[in-house]
Amino acid sequence: METLANIDIKNAFESGYSYQEFKDLTDQLLAENRTTGPNQSETYIEYTRLNQRRMKRWDKTGKLSEAVQKAVSEIKVPQNWLVITEAWCGDGAQNIPFIQKLADLNPLIKTSYIMRDENPEIMDQYLTNGARSIPILVAFDESFEKEFFVWGPRPEFLQNRLREYKIDPKGVSSKEFSEGTHLWYARDKNQAIDAELLELISNL
Repeated sequence: METLANIDIKNAFESGYSYQEFKDLTDQLLAENRTTGPNQSETYIEYTRLNQRRMKRWDKTGKLSEAVQKAVSEIKVPQNWLVITEAWCGDGAQNIPFIQKLADLNPLIKTSYIMRDENPEIMDQYLTNGARSIPILVAFDESFEKEFFVWGPRPEFLQNRLREYKIDPKGVSSKEFSEGTHLWYARDKNQAIDAELLELISNL
């Protein structure tokens, strides 16, 4: 029997965006000088413009390891991959294209992208140290009764780096810290998330 939480997640999944629809929404909002969510500041809109370029770049250049490709291709049961994000989220832009590339390898995997601030009741089931950090990927079975795995909001190295920064910034401004994060992503070329998701999928 489905619980209320399962029904809420199922409804959110079914009403969510496909990857292409999420990108189209972002393009449309930027054409109107807007972004997703309640914060419509110029800063968040500029974040969204940067993310639009990042996603397009990773769509073209992102590579998958042979090991993770093999693991995903060997999935034999239907899975629903729910991704909680926002268009202004920098970590989302760096990781979502890779998540979608993985899902596209196996027709048994369906993805749906939902906005964090439109779905607080779902977001609050997947907090990171009490915070509504995104993106979050949750892999469910076909009926949403079982969670296969949860990943996010960023690779472990960056999560540890952020935790250390919050304890002691060591004179580094938030702008400098963010720039360092995106430089790390550019150098890592999705190797970290590749390895982390490979471990999760291999343990199914």
